[in-house]
Amino acid sequence: MVIKVLGGGCANCKRLMENAKKASEELGIEAQFEEVKDYEKILGYGVMRTPALVVNEKVIFSGRVAGVEEIKEVLKKEAGK
Repeated sequence: MVIKVLGGGCANCKRLMENAKKASEELGIEAQFEEVKDYEKILGYGVMRTPALVVNEKVIFSGRVAGVEEIKEVLKKEAGK
């Protein structure tokens, strides 16, 4: 599973990355994490507001910091758990 956080590296972006890592860890899901800070690449996902969470190239959340429990629900669906 590939999990990306799109954004300029602000505090909210960092918090979203921490929440995503914690969610995958709690579920025992192995994932590759990436930060995408290039605004052209971010726009390529159709994201206009950051931070955004992308799981397996699918935009899941945009414009807010999702909580650990919210992210866990998404990861369960993506992992088929």
